Amino acid sequence: MPVPVPHQRTAVLPQQAGPVDDASAEAPAAVGPVAGDGSLHPMDAPMTANGSSHGAAPQGLTLLLIGEDPNSPVPEMWDWAGRRVRLRTARNLTEAERLLTTDVDCILLDLAPPEHTDRDATDADRPGDELGVLREVLRMARTQAVLVLTAEADAERAADAVRVGAQDYLFRDELDGAVLSRAVRYAVERKRADLAQRQLTESRMLAQENARLERGLLPTPLLDGSDLRFAACYRPGRSRALLGGDFYDTVRTPDGTVHAMIGDVCGHGPDEAALGVELRIAWRALTFAGLCGDELLSTLQKVLEHERSDDEIFATLCTVDISPDGRRAGLCLAGHPAPLLARAGRPPRLLPYESGGPALGLLPHARWPRRQVDLGGSWSLMMYTDGLIEGRTGEGNRRLGQDGMTDLVSRQMAAGLTGEELLDASVREVRDLNGGELTDDVAVLLLDRR
Repeated sequence: MPVPVPHQRTAVLPQQAGPVDDASAEAPAAVGPVAGDGSLHPMDAPMTANGSSHGAAPQGLTLLLIGEDPNSPVPEMWDWAGRRVRLRTARNLTEAERLLTTDVDCILLDLAPPEHTDRDATDADRPGDELGVLREVLRMARTQAVLVLTAEADAERAADAVRVGAQDYLFRDELDGAVLSRAVRYAVERKRADLAQRQLTESRMLAQENARLERGLLPTPLLDGSDLRFAACYRPGRSRALLGGDFYDTVRTPDGTVHAMIGDVCGHGPDEAALGVELRIAWRALTFAGLCGDELLSTLQKVLEHERSDDEIFATLCTVDISPDGRRAGLCLAGHPAPLLARAGRPPRLLPYESGGPALGLLPHARWPRRQVDLGGSWSLMMYTDGLIEGRTGEGNRRLGQDGMTDLVSRQMAAGLTGEELLDASVREVRDLNGGELTDDVAVLLLDRR
């Protein structure tokens, strides 16, 4: 069955039609008819190869009229800037779907009187179910406003059309240029407002879902049965994010050993954050499986090599395993800053870094020796990522560094701060020294034994 070609027509202009701001002004020339391909006749400005007008002003609104009577008069319409509203016509939904391009702003659907029938119409186009036709138009018009045109005697049906989803309704007997222009403009604005509100609602829901997802991926320390106190501070560098490329975790294995880890995937995007979560979960699983030290880090490197999206992505890591009595710890460093140890009655100091190995993902056959550290009876061990030490201090490019961080934490401890208060105060002072928010992710983990 051949596809019907839309009827070519010219809008009939009442003598009084004109801009809404001055309804008595003289109307310009009539709108040109619409051809079967939806383009305007040559009375419009000449078009370039890409469809734009040579030197033409910005185009106004475009109205698609769907109605069975191709000879029904339509008054001239005007947009907000006084430009004529372009008109396209379609006799049925088949033609309407062909003419409904992205530049159409509004659809005017002429609801036929209930007693009118058309034996040539398809089931979808039969006027016996005008609201069914309207629903089909609304399905096609995802971004366009929809108005319905009906007789004054069909006011109830017009109200039903609005309840179904039309922006407004108009009566044929009261139709003129000013009324139609105003109705089209208001309908377009309401539709745009509805779309904006819908997009805002969808964005909020998506943001809430992402926040719940990211929050669920943050670690929960497993220290049941341990006398160690745990505190952490986490600040992703990405704006409005809850999860960054830094990661940490702490667990206690059945033999009483407490294992802690902190790491940093190079980069700051969501891919790096996802890789950090994968490495953290892999570390926890391997730790509960009994792996430790070089064996654990070698396995983590294999995980990194398989999961990273680029061969240049690497991750730094620091792991400690604290003996059940809490007096000794094994330390492994993979390109990561050394932890800060504060013993009772002694100033905080950095643990040795020289025996560490390279970052994960750099050397295929690297080794990571495990160094034994004496902790003593009462101590605080702070593990951190480089975001805490790479902030600037005042003018210029001078960085805080590990020595500056050690002095800063020493002052906070001397002031009596412990636990989360100590970490929050330290991160806040680092941010203040930087002159604003830190651009890198920051993760700090603190274990205390008193």
